[in-house]
Amino acid sequence: MSMARGRPVALDKQPESFAFSAENVEKVNVIVAKYPQGRQRSAVLPLLDVAQRQIGWVPVAAMDHIAEVLDIAPIHVYEVATFYTMFNLEPVGEYLVQVCTTTPCMLRGSDDVVEACRNHLGIDWDQTTADGKFTLKEVECLGACVNAPMVQINDDYYEDLDAEKTIALLEALSRGEKPKIGPQNGRHSSEPVSGAKVLQDGA
Repeated sequence: MSMARGRPVALDKQPESFAFSAENVEKVNVIVAKYPQGRQRSAVLPLLDVAQRQIGWVPVAAMDHIAEVLDIAPIHVYEVATFYTMFNLEPVGEYLVQVCTTTPCMLRGSDDVVEACRNHLGIDWDQTTADGKFTLKEVECLGACVNAPMVQINDDYYEDLDAEKTIALLEALSRGEKPKIGPQNGRHSSEPVSGAKVLQDGA
């Protein structure tokens, strides 16, 4: 295990090589073409995202390949990949469960959400279930404070949670279902839990 800016890189899990799929090569070409000649380094962030979506995480081989594609030193890719916590530096499960425990979520019951995840999945932070389905991570504010507590699972937000709703969410995903994203308590979006107070006349 090596450390990159305080974040672990699992050196024992690294594949020997990486290449973009044919479909993703097309995406990469479109992305790189957006930047002026000599400014291709600006494409590092979106290319890391493409790589992660292809295999679920970003191994060193993928960073090196991106450096080759952009004709830049690998260190420039490493710096970005290890700085942003949105990039997974080791394999994760099919469902990456990111639980916000920052103050607004904590005040609204994120501790109950955390314990529900731990107890139901049988894992702790930065661990993956034996079947490879779920990885559990603690994260900082995800920007949905008004609908706290919430979790992000892959690209989707699930809000207004409690222990019971969290377990139901995890069980649905285990069955291969696609739960409704957004508030889980009947709220439409982010209006007060007691109901909308303004703009009720259709204006």
